[in-house]
Amino acid sequence: MSVLKVTDATFEREVLAAELPVLVDLTAVWCEPCKALSPIVAQVATELAGKLKVVEVDVDLSPMVAQSFRAQSIPMLVLLSAGRIVDQLAGLVDKAAILRMVKPVLPAAANEIAPRELADLITRRRVLPVDVREAPYFARYRIPGAVNLPAVEVLGRAAELAPADGRIRVLYGRSGDEGRTLAESLRAHGVDVGFLAGGFLHWEADGFEIERGQPGAS
Repeated sequence: MSVLKVTDATFEREVLAAELPVLVDLTAVWCEPCKALSPIVAQVATELAGKLKVVEVDVDLSPMVAQSFRAQSIPMLVLLSAGRIVDQLAGLVDKAAILRMVKPVLPAAANEIAPRELADLITRRRVLPVDVREAPYFARYRIPGAVNLPAVEVLGRAAELAPADGRIRVLYGRSGDEGRTLAESLRAHGVDVGFLAGGFLHWEADGFEIERGQPGAS
């Protein structure tokens, strides 16, 4: 999705009334840092198409928008959700900083499972946690009942992740990104799996039970 140019006249319709969260890029033709930021913002717009609306506002052509954000310098990025300002970034920033800012307002993936939900599903024997970390880490500590399938082996052993016993496989790594990336790749190949939001770090931080020592050891 491309970056939409918005003016004072279209701001309310395109931004305040938008169904998706909106990232507003305040810019001007004379601003060199703005020119450097523009392609980065375009990358974010493409990567998050359908999840985030990205618009550009020329502060010289649309002074009312600039005033509403109390923009004292540009470039400036403003994040809105449901018409309200959530966060903002000033100056030339990298893509990672933008992604960190917008992540809290992005809709969760359909197969993303929160730690509390996973704990409940494990108790009800509805899921099988799959730890995609390397074997030594899995051997030291893991989610109770999990099996180990290192990330480098996941795609080659995708058939093993089919829910033959009726339990959906939920992938998790150290962070949420590892499980998400692998789950997306598997689903693209027709293997229906979920992933743990925030990964093992989130599970541990939320205080859920951790199994330690060699699996199966008494």
